[in-house]
Amino acid sequence: MSESQLLLASGTLWKKLKQQTEYALECGALQPIPTEYEFVEQDNIRFLVRILSNLSRKDEARKQQEKKKVVTGKDFNPFLPYEEDLFVADISRTHLCLLNKYNVVDYHLLIVTREFEEQENLLNLQDFQALAGCMGEFEGLAFYNSGKTAGASQRHKHLQIVPLPMIPDGEKIPIDRAIATARFDKGIGVTSYFPFRHAIAKLDAAWVHSPVDSAAEILKSYLNLLKAVGIEGNNGMSGKQSGDYNLLVTGEWMLVVPRAYEDFQSISVNSLGFAGALLVKNQEQMKIIKEQKPLTILRHVASS
Repeated sequence: MSESQLLLASGTLWKKLKQQTEYALECGALQPIPTEYEFVEQDNIRFLVRILSNLSRKDEARKQQEKKKVVTGKDFNPFLPYEEDLFVADISRTHLCLLNKYNVVDYHLLIVTREFEEQENLLNLQDFQALAGCMGEFEGLAFYNSGKTAGASQRHKHLQIVPLPMIPDGEKIPIDRAIATARFDKGIGVTSYFPFRHAIAKLDAAWVHSPVDSAAEILKSYLNLLKAVGIEGNNGMSGKQSGDYNLLVTGEWMLVVPRAYEDFQSISVNSLGFAGALLVKNQEQMKIIKEQKPLTILRHVASS
């Protein structure tokens, strides 16, 4: 696949994303979940903790999915077919962009495979081409919840991007200062800030502007990070992974964290938790985070 075969025209995604968001809000297809937020500081990292105001719509949608599964005997897949009012753009012959229906962050974008692939499959060259094609269009944080233990709510393979900064009055990404302290050995970095197993790679910031040409190199970095934390494919370095993990990607770095548990005292953690952004359902959970501290929670759910 040559770069010219990317279906997404350069310089168009952000405009399409804003236009489709406005339309989807007007027609009711997009149903944002309102939140408030606080900062909980630990070890010089200001963790962003959002508290949900209303989960009823998402909970009701989950119940409807479970009913369909009972009736049909199959898992409900919201991406096959996808909801047309949430469609943003075609990226390539293998991927397209959708709005996240129950978004907490504005302009939360999903990068979805056209054909069904398991969320527990390793990312491949086409995934990174599609990711770069989108990330070159606006500054964002990309992430992948690889498996249920890592916070994946759907089996159909999908990467996600949220625009930066994560909130107007905060740092672009809360863990940026931790990443900046990473020490590297043979291309694999670790930071003393993180009390859990992890691996960091530096990326050439130009990679997002040449999606096809750079994808192979980014894929190689990703596979090296997985290997560094003990995760491999069941068929060499392809196919289904040997363990669940979270992946974070920016223009400048990539972070992998292997997972052991889905939650801590009922507080679910996905990739954004390791970016320094946690989500709680109520004040009781907020109290747990303040008492136990964010890094304690992340250490518990990560693989030791």
